[in-house]
Amino acid sequence: MTSGATRYRLSCSLRGHELDVRGLVCCPYPPGAFVSVSRDRTTRLWAPDSPNRGFTEMHCMSGHSNFVSCVCIIPSSDIYPHGLIATGGNDHNICIFSLDSPMPLYILKGHKNTVCSLSSGKFGTLLSGSWDTTAKVWLNDKCMMTLQGHTAAVWAVKILPEQGLMLTGSADKTVKLWKAGRCERTFSGHEDCVRGLAILSETEFLSCANDASIRRWQITGECLEVYYGHTNYIYSISVFPNCRDFVTTAEDRSLRIWKHGECAQTIRLPAQSIWCCCVLDNGDIVVGASDGIIRVFTESEDRTASAEEIKAFEKELSHATIDSKTGDLGDINAEQLPGREHLNEPGTREGQTRLIRDGEKVEAYQWSVSEGRWIKIGDVVGSSGANQQTSGKVLYEGKEFDYVFSIDVNEGGPSYKLPYNTSDDPWLTAYNFLQKNDLNPMFLDQVAKFIIDNTKGQMLGLGNPSFSDPFTGGGRYVPGSSGSSNTLPTADPFTGAGRYVPGSASMGTTMAGVDPFTGTSAYRSAASKTMNIYFPKKEAVTFDQANPTQILGKLKELNGTAPEEKKLTEDDLILLEKILSLICNSSSEKPTVQQLQILWKAINCPEGK
Repeated sequence: MTSGATRYRLSCSLRGHELDVRGLVCCPYPPGAFVSVSRDRTTRLWAPDSPNRGFTEMHCMSGHSNFVSCVCIIPSSDIYPHGLIATGGNDHNICIFSLDSPMPLYILKGHKNTVCSLSSGKFGTLLSGSWDTTAKVWLNDKCMMTLQGHTAAVWAVKILPEQGLMLTGSADKTVKLWKAGRCERTFSGHEDCVRGLAILSETEFLSCANDASIRRWQITGECLEVYYGHTNYIYSISVFPNCRDFVTTAEDRSLRIWKHGECAQTIRLPAQSIWCCCVLDNGDIVVGASDGIIRVFTESEDRTASAEEIKAFEKELSHATIDSKTGDLGDINAEQLPGREHLNEPGTREGQTRLIRDGEKVEAYQWSVSEGRWIKIGDVVGSSGANQQTSGKVLYEGKEFDYVFSIDVNEGGPSYKLPYNTSDDPWLTAYNFLQKNDLNPMFLDQVAKFIIDNTKGQMLGLGNPSFSDPFTGGGRYVPGSSGSSNTLPTADPFTGAGRYVPGSASMGTTMAGVDPFTGTSAYRSAASKTMNIYFPKKEAVTFDQANPTQILGKLKELNGTAPEEKKLTEDDLILLEKILSLICNSSSEKPTVQQLQILWKAINCPEGK
């Protein structure tokens, strides 16, 4: 977000629910209102305080015998001119309410487990999704059909009314498109449970998932774009009135606002789970969280909370606790962190996080570009004993990695992420990293060596290697582990700039990763590996002679049994034959980038092929 752009700020905080707020939906009557549901078994209608900026609880409804988990509005009809409110609960039921009574008009029964998602269509139709792996289509008080095909809970449902299409998102990692009760298409791509869906148009929709990614799809099946930014499960997604921009909430304590395909603003909240959100017609964002509080955020100066209220919100946020083993903070050695004087240095981007040592405490701050200051977002807990055995893996772009290094190629320039699993090939990882970020391929060996030097301790249980800068050899600051007795220097390959990197508590001396370009801060975590002195091989095995014809013949044989999407084409095989000829004949000619790409493709054929 640029400094001149408008930003969302707190408008008001609404207290009424006693437990987690699990669902939100805009309500057409009264204008500007919304409905919330909670684990406290209640459903509440909130109406705007005109001309004030707040909301008043107008109606409280109950009828579920257990947690209420989702809500939607059934459009107005001749019988119910203000529409109806449908809620799904942990009691397996769907309750239908009007604004005339706190008790349900009727209850829909049929699901065999929690009803966790609802969507309404034309003529009073209702689509429900459940933990029982099914979705059901209802008309008034009758179940018209059951959609079966998912193999796990149906967490999200949406109706595209103009085309008579229905979408279901599931814990089986897929989204399915249905028409007239039949599955027409399955959308695959997410690496974990699909948790939310949002409609952009009659031909495009969004999905969010536990893999911390958001995907934009065409109903024809094509994934148009993948968005990354959250560092934990994404629970909900809602689209702005312009049907282009959207907001998401997640387990990483954040609300993120996406504009023009980019995360334009990150708002941290003083609650761990940000369960749900909805966007009002005026563009304000309503958010429900695990602390039972509903918060409204706005771009409008007229609806922004008073300075005292914002100060109180920031104070509440600063008193929140952040588990160092969740979110995007990583392993932390408090003794090695900079002090509060580090806050005098401005951040480089909106939402940037910085960890500060204040005595025995570790505090987390977030940079606000528009305000030009660091805002405290909480106290980090569990930092003193964090280690690679307890911290688990790092979630990056929907996948878990043992290491994720944050790399700044040029001072002040954009940063790049270098993810790595200890089971991966270092050279292939280095090659893919350089290709993805359009960096000079001449650095392939240096980056691969950097990966090997900075991960072999965890892979092979070696002694205490000192880390070298693969480019410049410049020194940098590296913290020790909780059990270390001394600290070894590591290096930044381009600028030698210092950064904080967590060490390994399992080593006798500090083991820390190196940033292969500038050494700026990165979150790194690795699970301990089974030690084996014979595997993997640490050095290349060479042969004095080789028969390229036989090698190519075997590759063609294996290629014939590979899945269609993994097969090498005839052009690929020609390029592979050329590179084999160069290698086997000891030619001085160097392989081309295209030939190397085909070689990597062949190396990464399906396991067992």
